[in-house]
Amino acid sequence: MVRSRVSANLFLSQFEPLALLLVPLLTLVIARALHSLLFVVHDKGLKATLVGLFMTSVKLIPGVKSYIDAEKQKVVDKLQSGSKSKREEWRTELPTTGFGVGIIEEMKDAKSKDVDWQGKCSGTVYIGGSESEGHFSLINEACSMFAHTNPLHLDVFQSVGRFEAEVVAMTADLLGSKEKASGGQICGNMTSGGTESILLAVKTSRDYMKMKKGITKPEMVIAESAHSAYDKAAQYFNIKLRRAPVNKEFKADVKAIRQHINRNTIMIVGSAPGFPHGIIDPIEELGKLADSYGICFHVDLCLGGFVLPFARKLGYPIPPFDFTVKGVTSVSIDVHKYGLAPKGTSVVLYRNHEIRKHQFVAVTEWSGGLYVSPTIAGSRPGALIAGAWAAMMSLGQQGYLENTRKIMEASKMIEKGIKEISELFIIGKPDMTIVAFGSSVLDIFEVNDIMSRKGWHLNALQRPNSLHICVTLQHVPVVDTFLKDLRDAVQTVKENPGPISGGLAPIYGAAGKMPDRGMVQELLVNYMDGTC
Repeated sequence: MVRSRVSANLFLSQFEPLALLLVPLLTLVIARALHSLLFVVHDKGLKATLVGLFMTSVKLIPGVKSYIDAEKQKVVDKLQSGSKSKREEWRTELPTTGFGVGIIEEMKDAKSKDVDWQGKCSGTVYIGGSESEGHFSLINEACSMFAHTNPLHLDVFQSVGRFEAEVVAMTADLLGSKEKASGGQICGNMTSGGTESILLAVKTSRDYMKMKKGITKPEMVIAESAHSAYDKAAQYFNIKLRRAPVNKEFKADVKAIRQHINRNTIMIVGSAPGFPHGIIDPIEELGKLADSYGICFHVDLCLGGFVLPFARKLGYPIPPFDFTVKGVTSVSIDVHKYGLAPKGTSVVLYRNHEIRKHQFVAVTEWSGGLYVSPTIAGSRPGALIAGAWAAMMSLGQQGYLENTRKIMEASKMIEKGIKEISELFIIGKPDMTIVAFGSSVLDIFEVNDIMSRKGWHLNALQRPNSLHICVTLQHVPVVDTFLKDLRDAVQTVKENPGPISGGLAPIYGAAGKMPDRGMVQELLVNYMDGTC
């Protein structure tokens, strides 16, 4: 031991004391930098990391950053399309003297200037007919009756508490709650929409898996077709998001998802159907995968929940998607879409109460008293709960069955009509009421610009560049008009290729091809910052 110490001292005596001090520190700094780099590469991939480093380096060149910022602002201004000038007319303070009931006339005037949405929007409005009659009128009256209510005060507004419980129970029944395979404990709550339902399911899964498996650095795995609400949940709840590719059929790739699962994985996700292409993921296979790893599995039924159960009864080949599938631990389902309830109503469901308890927030040390809340919001609009209950009770199973028949038939007619347009192709094989289509010979975003000029509002997609229409009852009477306008738009682009004046095709196309996704993200943030 002494000999080794003497030898070490003799060897180190050749170096300057300062060098002996600095070398270990520099080694530590380099090691930390390499560790950080490897973490980023592992997180974002080699290509994205290299592109990010390159763009960061380029921006250090004098004048380059300011030039890029100026070009980004041009894109943002283009996206906003004159909305800034409209904002200049908006009020910024309370009127000195109130308008009284006369304000209703001003509201009617403002509403009259909205875009003509009837039959022209992908998704958006799911109730059929005019907003002054029929189902519209019914839910409007139901909402107005309970406009003053708040389920936070269940001791006061007991009727709203009953309505919520019944909406949850009826929704759960649609998804297999009374089947033996479900376990008989399905429970849940109403939320403000699909995003909140997903946020709560993710938060609940995180806390449940922390209790069950001690996971403190949570990760979740989703397909690239899964809704962007999971990205939001990952940011809000500090969860690492791993994104797996879809397969050739545009379904979640089970094998790819399995490769991303590790000891920190809390949950995987499936969609029935996915928002982009209307295709149902292999829910049974994903359920088996989740069950084999002992992790949570959330199924996004926000679009399909009030269609798939009835489409199956009508004889459509609908694969398993609900709580009868082993491994499914939670489900989100929007009542305000095909449930035809007022906007702002969704339901999140769990397989049992043991899981759902991790959704709640209980506070014991507040001077305001003991407090417990089931969802993200404390106060909630009882009017929307009442409207959802009224919608479901007024329609009943036969009403939803007939509505499903209409929209499924309309969807198949649109799919068939698009297939007959030689310049277009359908993305995958739609299972439900979303039809996505692209083109290998035309710029599909130029087609979208022409359709926009004709008053249509379709959804622009990427990977691959495509459009989709989410078919609702509003579209049932206008299928032929839509197909005619689409044929005409394709012909116009075919005869006159190139962007039209004021069109957004160049921006959509460039955003899809831009390798620096961080820059695309900055564009979106800047656009939103100038819009809301």
